[in-house]
Amino acid sequence: MAKISGLNFDINVGDLKIHVESATLDITDNSAVAHTKGVPDGWVAGDVAASGELEVDTSNFNLIIEAAAKAGSFRQLGTFDQLFYAKTPTDEIRVEAFGCRFKISSLLNIDAKGGEKTKHKLPFDVTSPDFIHVNGVPYLSFAEVEGLS
Repeated sequence: MAKISGLNFDINVGDLKIHVESATLDITDNSAVAHTKGVPDGWVAGDVAASGELEVDTSNFNLIIEAAAKAGSFRQLGTFDQLFYAKTPTDEIRVEAFGCRFKISSLLNIDAKGGEKTKHKLPFDVTSPDFIHVNGVPYLSFAEVEGLS
């Protein structure tokens, strides 16, 4: 029975379909245990953040460069939604990250010995109150994002 692996994922960055060498998406949820007199007594909601990184080859990096050129610069590149989707005959997963904003961390990593494609790392932050949805289920409750635009 086939299981989902990195080979199954299609990734859309806004309107672009990108092939990635690797991708990460991490959520930081600072909810914590509440204590009364040093004893656990429920929990308190904390702030949240999400960020990740795409590692792409030069061909796919050039697609992002074209989008940045249309915007005027990399820093003027607007936010975009990302979709990570994979499906096998028995499993399916759809992860959406909303309002992502790129940065560049590893513009070049050149190895004179060759033997590997040149790769470029693009970290991103999730900036939208829509935040993250997993298989259509939002990470944040409606009450947490109500009134935010």
